[in-house]
Amino acid sequence: MSILWIKIYEEAKLKITVSQLESFTLLGLFFIILGIALILMPFLMKIINLQNLEKIPSFIIYIYKSNGFYFVTSPILIALSLLFLLLALLRG
Repeated sequence: MSILWIKIYEEAKLKITVSQLESFTLLGLFFIILGIALILMPFLMKIINLQNLEKIPSFIIYIYKSNGFYFVTSPILIALSLLFLLLALLRG
């Protein structure tokens, strides 16, 4: 039984290429940076005055405020994300 598992492991190990490992490494680094940014966000919001951000045009940064809740996003980023998602789906 253990010989079978060793064979399966050897076959699976050969299927992982260096480019896939580099992709996983970059994805991991992205999530680490994203996590650090999310942790630092409350501290940064105390430093950055929200009134200054509201002067930026709404097609670059959109700010939604409601009962002390702030949601900041970029319509350009959303549009690009949808475009890439559509292209990925069309490539199939």
